[in-house]
Formats: sequence, structure tokens, C-alpha cells
Amino acid sequence: MRILILGSGVIGTTCAYYLAKSGHQVTVVDRQKGPALETSFANAGEVSPGYSAPWAGPGVPLKAIQWMLMQHSPLVIWPMLDPAMWRWGLSMLRNCTEARYAINKGRMVRLAEYSRDCLRQLRADTNIRYDERTQGTLQLFRTQKQLAGTAKDIEVLKQYGVPFELLDRPGTIAVEPALALVQEKFVGALRLPADETGDCFKFTQRLADLAKAMGTNFRFGVTVKGMFSDDTRITGVNTDYGTLTADAYLVALGSYSPLLLQPVGIRLPVYPVKGYSITVPISDARHAPESTIMDETHKVAVTRLGDRIRVGGTAELAGYSLQLREGRRGTLNHVLTDLFPRAGDVAQGEFWAGLRPMTPDGTPVVGGSLYPNLYLATGHGTLGWTMAAGTGRVMADLISGRRTDISLDGLTADRYR
Repeated sequence: MRILILGSGVIGTTCAYYLAKSGHQVTVVDRQKGPALETSFANAGEVSPGYSAPWAGPGVPLKAIQWMLMQHSPLVIWPMLDPAMWRWGLSMLRNCTEARYAINKGRMVRLAEYSRDCLRQLRADTNIRYDERTQGTLQLFRTQKQLAGTAKDIEVLKQYGVPFELLDRPGTIAVEPALALVQEKFVGALRLPADETGDCFKFTQRLADLAKAMGTNFRFGVTVKGMFSDDTRITGVNTDYGTLTADAYLVALGSYSPLLLQPVGIRLPVYPVKGYSITVPISDARHAPESTIMDETHKVAVTRLGDRIRVGGTAELAGYSLQLREGRRGTLNHVLTDLFPRAGDVAQGEFWAGLRPMTPDGTPVVGGSLYPNLYLATGHGTLGWTMAAGTGRVMADLISGRRTDISLDGLTADRYR
């Protein structure tokens, strides 16, 4: 089957790999000059199934107000006359109930846990290397209230058999020795020992090479302008290099997916939420993190990637703007210097921002559409790297007509109809 994939981020490239492995004739188009040059380029580096949870949850509206009043706020909203942003925000508020949180988290954990297993198998099959580490992640709590608030998340982890450890201060230091220097700043942590870390950009670049070796055609520098349909099927994709056709089409354009889909009658509540990162060279490995620490107060992750530290997080609602705001850099610098003051010089950090494609319920959109030859893989939010391998495998099975290993119930666009 001839398959055209729109987008060469980690999701599009991973889908291309699995589809090529299934024997299909795959073409990937992207406006950039190579794979993983937008949202997948410098994310936090976490492969964290256990940390998969929707932003929409009980108490979040009140927390959002409190966050915006903090000096180093995890959340910034730039008011705009953008109906899509306000519709998305209202829909997110409707998901801030205990019942919906449990349903949405369960869906996300289902795909994320499967994805981690697929990534392990892919690594074993290909020996792909991307500064990976398999030492788990720590959700670091600065207050006793945060530590006590883990009960609901732990219930879901138990339900899905996700291994975890609730650590006191000495237990946290045993896992991350460099935190001994700042032990007065936290009370404990939730450790997810099965989680991993790695450089998403390196992974995507190397997986693209493996897909090319199996015959995948990557066409870079090609801008997608729209899609053609005859009301029953997608008949082609309009680009600045002319019309491209295939037997099946897969949209993996992240935050830009709804802009392409709306003209053909598909409305997806996917909205860009800007995230920032800094990448800092390690100056003293003894005082650097061993794996990933998620600062629960600032919603910022600190990850070790080879000889570098990636600090990523914060959320900014500013439409499709990629403007780098120094205030956000200040928050990332603060978290690194506060937790790992001797690890690296933030003045040497490379500052970056990317647009995360967020759904209001947190769950990505993975599966078919109202057109039988159009498939969707978007809306992964902060978890595209975590869910990439599982998404690629599921999409390859679905498009190939095979039964998927996990249920797609609640993952497809049908939930928004």
C-alpha cells in the first residue's frame, strides 16, 4: 500500500518506521529540512509512562490561578481573541472532575505503557542509541501537601500495574545523590523505576535513517497546503510541489493538524501549548542528576542526556507564537540552580521553545477518521516522546488491517463527535 505521512516529528517518523517494516511503500513530507526539527527537537527527554496524566484534573482551576501568581510560574496565558483557544480552555475545564480524570489517565497510561514496551523491543531489534538511560524518574515534592496528594495517582498506577516507590528524603537522596546538597528543599518523591530518558531528536534522526534503509522516501522542504476529498475519501494532498497522492494518508502534524483537517470537515480540539527548555553542558558530573527529576512545584523536568542536562517544562498559551520569552528562561534556570547548583553553568544553556499539541482531555488522537483512508496521530501534548513507539506500532497494525495489541477505545477522534 502507498502511504503518505504528513509530518516528520517523532510521531510521524516512528509511524513511518513501523509501516515500512510492515512492507508498505511510505513517503513522509515535512516543511523542515530534516526530521524532528520542531516540537521533537529539544523536549525534556522523558519517556515516562508512569507520569502520564492529563493536565485537567480536580483542583486544577484553582491551582492555575495560584500558579500564575508565582514568580516562577508553571503557567502563562496571553489573552487573545482566538475562539479556538477559549473553546479548548472551556473543554479542559469540563474535564477537571475526578471521574473524567480517572478515565483520561487510564487511557493515557494504557498507550504509554504499551509504548515503553515497544520502545524496548525496537531498541533490542535495531540497537538504536540516543543517550538513553533506564534509571527511572522522580516526581519531587517540596511540600508535605504535595506528597499527600499522590494518593489518587497511586490508585491508577496500582490499577494498571505500574511499578512505583514512595520515597522519603533519605530514600530520594539514595536514588539521586546530588540532591543531598539541597535536601532541606524537598520532603520526598514518587519514583517510577520503569521510566526511561533519552534524546528525542537523536532517536528520531536515527530512526529516520533506519526507515530510509527500508525504502521510506522522506521529502523535506515541502509545505502542505491542504487536502482534497470527494466526500467519501481523501484524494490527494496539496503542497507547494504539487499534488501528492497515496492509498492512505496519515496526519502527524502536531499542533498544526487541526488547521489542515478542518477544511475537510474534521474538527479536532488540539491546541498549541508552548513549552521551553534549556540544554546545559555538565560541568561536574558528581553533582548532576542521574536520570530525570520532575519538580512538582514548577512543573519542570531536569534530565541527564549524556554529557548535557536538559531542563524542560512550563506551559504558555500564546497561539502559534514561538517567541522566546526571557521570563520562561528564568524559571528553567531557577529550577536547575536550585536543585543542582554545581551541575552546570546556565549561562551556557541553549534556549529553545516548541509547540505541544494538547487535547483538552490530555489523551492523544490515535486511529482512523470519518474518511476510511485517512488516519490521525496527533494531540500527544507533552508525551509525544513517551507515546511515540506505541503510536507507531498501533498505526502500522491498524493501517495494515491487523488487530492492534491494545484497545483504541477512547483514543480515536470518535470521542469528540
